[in-house]
Amino acid sequence: MKNPPTHRFILCLIGLAFTTPGFAGPKDGTLDVYWVDSEGGGSTLIVTPNGEAVLIDTGNPGGRDPGRIIAAAKAAGLSKLDYLLLTHYHVDHFGGGAEIAQQLPIGTIFERGIPAGDPDGRAQSSFPLQIKPWREIAAKREPLAPGVAIPLKPVNGGAKLELRCIAADKKMIEPTAAQLKVVNPLVSGEPAKPIAPSDNDNSAVFVLTFGGFKFFDGGDLTWDFEGKLVAPHNVVGSVDVYQTDHHGLDVSNNPVLIQSLAPTVAVMNNGPKKGGTAVAFASLKSAKTLQARYQVHKSFNAPSEGNMPDEFIANLNEPTGADAGNLIKMSVAPDGKSYTISIPANGHSRTYQTTAK
Repeated sequence: MKNPPTHRFILCLIGLAFTTPGFAGPKDGTLDVYWVDSEGGGSTLIVTPNGEAVLIDTGNPGGRDPGRIIAAAKAAGLSKLDYLLLTHYHVDHFGGGAEIAQQLPIGTIFERGIPAGDPDGRAQSSFPLQIKPWREIAAKREPLAPGVAIPLKPVNGGAKLELRCIAADKKMIEPTAAQLKVVNPLVSGEPAKPIAPSDNDNSAVFVLTFGGFKFFDGGDLTWDFEGKLVAPHNVVGSVDVYQTDHHGLDVSNNPVLIQSLAPTVAVMNNGPKKGGTAVAFASLKSAKTLQARYQVHKSFNAPSEGNMPDEFIANLNEPTGADAGNLIKMSVAPDGKSYTISIPANGHSRTYQTTAK
């Protein structure tokens, strides 16, 4: 589908900002997360109770995805991005960065080392041209590595806030003494998968914590490396919300990872024909703790019974039809003890209790 003009998406989402309580109103001390529709690309926007803004990945280049991200940011009352975090070097994750930087100032970029050549080892590659605008973004640069914490301002009188990188470049944080005492019983539950090496394997993995609440964003991390995060020792612990890895593709979303994280809610940042596979849906359903699954798009890659009911899906269009670019929003209560997930476009809103440990 040819990308429609950026301004149409900006006007559409800004219109939502003034007509739905999901965007409007004074600061209420919540931690907000927006899953912006980049058609199966990566673009997760975090707004802290202090009003600091963190964008994890930037979608594709070409106007559509940057326009939607800018619109969501402005609807959330943002005039800048304090931090831009990049999980890995595929164009559906870094491609929109330069266009976003033209419209919103960016304070600091946290990134893994930019590869000298194609990150997937291809001899013939457009990567040098694709990455050039990203290289030229005017912002401070900081390296991403396991253990790096994004220097967010503490919330005065509120729950403790932390955004931390727990894995990158096939390395991860060390297990704590308590974690070393527990061997994950799921360790032998799923066999390894023969997946061709790519920069997906190197994805930076983040855990966002606010009081007792925890959110997992693993970029496009792949099956075998997902397993290493939780087996033989689970270095993540349990989480409340799991953003499906790799847009819900079946080379990711290892059931050992999902069952070990024990999420209450999963959010799939898929496109209509990208991600949302039957294998990924089955992996999610294998987690007995899961109460709800949200999708940015209805998936046409899986049988209809794999999709959630329409109220849990932000965009229902056919793959070749017009796309409204609707997003999913989460607001975590100031005490971190509950969180509400909403789809402003269809009026869905549901509150869940924090259970992560």
